[in-house]
Amino acid sequence: MSKKISLVDYMKKHYFKRNDFATLQEMLYFVEKNFGDRTAFVLKDNSGYLYNVSYFNFVKDVEAIGISLINNGFQNKKIAIVGKNSYKWAITYLAACIVGVVVPIDKELHSQEIINFLNLSEASVILGDDKNLSELYENKSKINNNLTFINFDLKTNNDIFLGFDSFRNSGLYNLENDLNPFSKIKINPDDMHFLLFTSGTTGNSKGVCLSHRNICSNIFSVGSIVKVDTSTSILSILPIHHTYECTLGFLLVISSGGRIAFCEGLRHISKNLQEYKPNIILSVPLLLENVHKKIMDSLKASLPQKYFNKNKHIMDAVPFFMKPIIKGKIKKSLGGNLKKIIVGAAATDAEILKSLSKFGILVLSGYGLTECSPLVAGNNDFFHNFYSVGLPIPNVEFKINNPDTEGVGEILVKGPNVMLGYYKNEKATNDCFVNGYFKTGDLGKVDDDGYLYITGRCKSVIITKNGKNVYPEELEELLNKNDAITESLVVGDYDKKNNDTIVKAHILPNLDFIKQKIKAPTKEDISNFVSNAIKAVNSKLPNFKHIKNFTIRNKEFEKTTTQKVKRFGNNIKTDKNSNDSQK
Repeated sequence: MSKKISLVDYMKKHYFKRNDFATLQEMLYFVEKNFGDRTAFVLKDNSGYLYNVSYFNFVKDVEAIGISLINNGFQNKKIAIVGKNSYKWAITYLAACIVGVVVPIDKELHSQEIINFLNLSEASVILGDDKNLSELYENKSKINNNLTFINFDLKTNNDIFLGFDSFRNSGLYNLENDLNPFSKIKINPDDMHFLLFTSGTTGNSKGVCLSHRNICSNIFSVGSIVKVDTSTSILSILPIHHTYECTLGFLLVISSGGRIAFCEGLRHISKNLQEYKPNIILSVPLLLENVHKKIMDSLKASLPQKYFNKNKHIMDAVPFFMKPIIKGKIKKSLGGNLKKIIVGAAATDAEILKSLSKFGILVLSGYGLTECSPLVAGNNDFFHNFYSVGLPIPNVEFKINNPDTEGVGEILVKGPNVMLGYYKNEKATNDCFVNGYFKTGDLGKVDDDGYLYITGRCKSVIITKNGKNVYPEELEELLNKNDAITESLVVGDYDKKNNDTIVKAHILPNLDFIKQKIKAPTKEDISNFVSNAIKAVNSKLPNFKHIKNFTIRNKEFEKTTTQKVKRFGNNIKTDKNSNDSQK
């Protein structure tokens, strides 16, 4: 009897052919040579007119910024960037990671947090949007270094900031006169050139040190199993400072000769989809859920109620001749070309993934961490499983450490994508490696086909007195499916009476839904709706997993920029005005 070939071995024989780069500098000159006349970016000017930037001009702009950074004494220095997704951000990032160490910072952070990162990284210069730089300059006395500010929104220099356009033009002048020290830089692909501070959901941030080889290996691996080429057109929606969007939504696309447009903000997604007509977007579960909800709301408003059955998907209920019409309308509403959505950063509801696939939209979910540049596993163009985060990407391996009776244990990862370590934190670096494997801090299991399933985080596991493990993410998923609940956060709570750890839920109720049932609900009415929702969840669970008490919040949970609910900090502190209720 012949041996069954594994899914990973099958993929190895069918990988998409790609060029492998050791550094992004090497990648940059490859795309200039091979895609010079092709469109790299589709941009919009102040009057709303769309225009194209070729790969040739894109590379020249990167070189110009790089030359000016060198001429101003920033070679081998820490170069920070803060701002919205933009062409200026993109060219600055590539120039900075070649000239020195790039430090991308979340533009949504409070200025004091940004200052902390500037001080921790010992940044010498920061380039960014006027809004962010102005706030930082007002608190300049708190910044340790004599920081240079380069303002994306200024054409020329003023008394406070250097103007970005002048800074770039200075480099372009050098290029025109055949003075290009940027092209002569020699990069060791294994040296640190990226310093990323994780926003994280588990407390204090740490500086993740990545190399060009880390990033380039991830680009190669993902591109080998998800087809990205010169026909690829992407709308960049998620924050580009985050490794997920930066590696997969920017660098992977550029390395493949595709084109990129930038979303003007969450309110403008629908309009931008129509304008730029992308065939791929990257998403987080919250955005995906909103897309799915709009599709369903539109269908419910235009089709007879008889087609909507809880036990049957709408595409299985309508007559066959209506299916292509529905798919066509949905595709048109998303710009007309969208074929694929890549989703990550948090757990995604498998039912939504299945539903969108029936509408003709393939959604590929994956799993990654900043420390892994970021992708570790993913569903792909060869195999996908709606209930799993996928198979290991090429050249990366993972294993489950000390699995329990259900096969659940900590996920360990090894590969060229794994970080160099945590910045100036030898203890944290040593603690997160075991026998050459990176300890992710995430819990998961692997099935017989090699698919990975995430079950929770080690630090968030609730362990009861009798040794039972409760994974909060499992309960949150069930709670969030209830119409009366918008969001939830499940934690462990100490029960003095029984000297045990119990399960507690912090709940943000869905007031819109409740008001459909009761016109002017009281606090007691809201509490009853939430209590009934929790009872419904508990009825599906063994006793040790039961939610014993809950609080009702009056405002949304604090989130990271990838829309993960922060598991610690202010989110588990009860609002002054919230209801603390016992089951």
